[in-house]
Amino acid sequence: MSTVRTVMGVFVAGTLAAAAAQGQEYPNKPIRIVTSTPGGGNDYAARIIAVGIAGLLGQQVIVDNRGGELAPEIVSKAAPDGYTLLVAGSSMWIGPLIRKAAWDPIKDFAPVSFTTTAPNILVVHPSVPVNTVAELVELAKAKPGTLNFASSATGSAAHLAGELLKSLAKINIVHIPYKGQGPANIAILGGEVQLTFSSPAVVAPFVKSGRLRALAITSTKPSALAPGLPTMAATVPGFQIGSATSVLAPARTPAAIVNRLNREVVKFLNQPEVKEKFLSAGVEVIASSPQEFAAALKSEMARLGKVIEEAGMREK
Repeated sequence: MSTVRTVMGVFVAGTLAAAAAQGQEYPNKPIRIVTSTPGGGNDYAARIIAVGIAGLLGQQVIVDNRGGELAPEIVSKAAPDGYTLLVAGSSMWIGPLIRKAAWDPIKDFAPVSFTTTAPNILVVHPSVPVNTVAELVELAKAKPGTLNFASSATGSAAHLAGELLKSLAKINIVHIPYKGQGPANIAILGGEVQLTFSSPAVVAPFVKSGRLRALAITSTKPSALAPGLPTMAATVPGFQIGSATSVLAPARTPAAIVNRLNREVVKFLNQPEVKEKFLSAGVEVIASSPQEFAAALKSEMARLGKVIEEAGMREK
């Protein structure tokens, strides 16, 4: 028995030493961050993070832009060695809840860290006689099925936000999908629809000019992105939704490497000047541990999965 224990002890010690050594040696060549097409929020986050962690890791970090659903598919099939990473938004884990995807958000990735979040603002056309979320809910209950809400597409953040409001507030408002954010904006500005959820940066000029009226923000706490605006949750308990970005590695990436990446990403993101840079672009930093990210990912998928199921949004 003592011989077995000795052998097992040597094996465990050797395994731990190898993992530690792997983490210490990493990285010894350039790292690739795969993300979505140029110009969007994921690309913006990826490029800032790439520059920031390159110095901390002592290696070049290259951003590789891929279209649509290709980025997560590539990373899900990459070698789990820490040299291929993914910077992705909420659609990476929400998309598979709506339609078949080539990856599993839980099984195929090792979460490194959340990076940023961008809440939306609920806005109404000035012709709608409400000034608060409570008044909007009251109006929707008094006139079920007469209020329309716009989104840029079926399954978009605005669509999910509207369906979440319907579910939690027990109201009947009608979803009108458009082919992009531009047409959706035109629709609500023209009074074709009565309400929508959109990013602070997009709606701020219209709110300031009086062409739209802001009612609430979708974050759990008041946000610096919309000073003085109440949260949706203050009136509709449990309401929280937004667009997030995150860093992920392929599943089975050694814990030592994931932890090293997390340490450097979080260190970079928590610098005041970095937070300010993201804030000026309409997003807030939410750096996290791998464990916090993994737990939040599972919880968010379960929560929104119920909303998607109730709304019949799942494609056959």
